Amino acid sequence: MDISVKIAITAPDGVVHEHEIAAFEKGCESAAEIGLSIGDSKALLLHLQQEIVAAQTAAFCVGRSTCSCCTGRLRRKGSKPIQYRTVFGDITIDSPRFYHCRCHAGPVQTFSPLTMLLPDHIAPEMLWLETKWASLVSYGVTVDLLKDVLPIGERLNAETVRRHLGRVANRMEAELADERYSFVETNASERERLPNPEGPITVGIDGGYVRSREKGQSHFEVTVGKSIPTDPLPGSRCLHRREGADRYLGLVQSYDEKPKRRLHDILKDQGWQENQQVTFMTDGGDTVINIARDMAPAHLNPDEAEEIARFLRQIKGYLWNGNLHEGKAVIDDLVMDIDDVETEYASIKALRKAASEFQTYIANNAWMIPNYAERRRYGERVSTGFVESTVNTVVGKRFCKRQQMRGSKTGAISCCKPVRAPWTAPCAQSSSNGIQA
Repeated sequence: MDISVKIAITAPDGVVHEHEIAAFEKGCESAAEIGLSIGDSKALLLHLQQEIVAAQTAAFCVGRSTCSCCTGRLRRKGSKPIQYRTVFGDITIDSPRFYHCRCHAGPVQTFSPLTMLLPDHIAPEMLWLETKWASLVSYGVTVDLLKDVLPIGERLNAETVRRHLGRVANRMEAELADERYSFVETNASERERLPNPEGPITVGIDGGYVRSREKGQSHFEVTVGKSIPTDPLPGSRCLHRREGADRYLGLVQSYDEKPKRRLHDILKDQGWQENQQVTFMTDGGDTVINIARDMAPAHLNPDEAEEIARFLRQIKGYLWNGNLHEGKAVIDDLVMDIDDVETEYASIKALRKAASEFQTYIANNAWMIPNYAERRRYGERVSTGFVESTVNTVVGKRFCKRQQMRGSKTGAISCCKPVRAPWTAPCAQSSSNGIQA
């Protein structure tokens, strides 16, 4: 069968222009012939884009061909073709140049309307696609991906994508406001009058090292983060994640001068207000932890925080070495010290509750806490990490992550039997008294 696609464009003066932009000859005897192929769709989109862009730019130039003051018609100096890069291909446009009217006083005698309309000669969506994918994968893979699915011009290469990414990054950097020591703009009474926030925001921050190409420096640290907002489910205390609302953070602290400003803008973009709970989660060092400072409306005094940290280090040392008597004494001192803290820190009640529960837990289970340091010296296990990995292997991968299935207790045991057998058999040894593990 023969298929033709036509387009009708109505100009600002009311004249309708019709053009045939594509013609296909398609069969219907196999699945491969049903619908448009990738090549057909690329050609169709390219021709459609050419007609639309040509009509739009021509209408724009016609509107700028008369003087805005005296409405006199401007003399045309000439024209030249320019390339406008779009998502659906590179479009060649006729760019006219006009003389300014005599009533225009200025050093420049001519101007080009399309230079004002298209200063970069590249569509914003094209820049967005290049920037998005180049920030996730390599420049070469980005070029291959775009060329596979879109009628991108053959001139696009990895170096072009790298330059465009740098251009967009520089523009975003110029639009970023100044850094501040603290971004808290309200006091406690003002925060109480704010409307109830939608839900807490969790920010995860971590760092990694990248090989440096500069002389005298082998590696440098890159800090990355992810901010995830959550909303309470209607009529429930459970939280659910807002789809599509996640935001990412990336910076080099040894180079970046506005790390807190970047994090603040990300939170504001997610609708954060100063009475809303923000939880920072990180296992990084001081360079990573410093980013989260001064972002909360109220925080512990540095001296008080250091005192609590000192208590925790002492407790860790005593419990690790099995010195429960001294450990419980320091825990008691920690609980009393936290009770005496006077602060507007929003989570101080939760901190006091956690310290009290920890005190009760150690007191009730002291007889079960071994001397971890002694066991470590003799090569005995001190961690339950092997059990956690087992749970992940058997339960997580077998039932949840890979299978995405529901199961019964009987079925779960049946699935575990073939997994369990190879682990127990090699560890069993025969003896005169039976089987010993």
